[in-house]
Amino acid sequence: MYVNLDSTTPIYIQIAEWLQHEIVADRLQTDDKVYSQYQLAELFNVNPATAGKGLTILLEEQLLYKKRGLGMFVTADAKERILTKRRNETLTKMAQNLVVEAKRLLVQDEELLELIRRTQEELK
Repeated sequence: MYVNLDSTTPIYIQIAEWLQHEIVADRLQTDDKVYSQYQLAELFNVNPATAGKGLTILLEEQLLYKKRGLGMFVTADAKERILTKRRNETLTKMAQNLVVEAKRLLVQDEELLELIRRTQEELK
């Protein structure tokens, strides 16, 4: 596991995104204890405060909850929240960009849909 120090994405956001990926991949499930900021700092070789900021993002998004003196744990609906957010934000933006570029290239709707279908088949 590593963070991309050359990325324009801040390290704490990369850590938060990594934890979200762990939840979506079911490596962290409902009520599982997540890494502490010190464990994350060691894992990614970053300052504990940076790792703590990544955890804070997930707390604020209600993907994690705290148990005083015990640590942080995955909320019951964390995976569903992440998937919904990604569908509503990430996929929508990607689809908008794809449609805009297709229009620039004069790609017809049916041709674009066929390209998407073909790509889905290739990735199965």
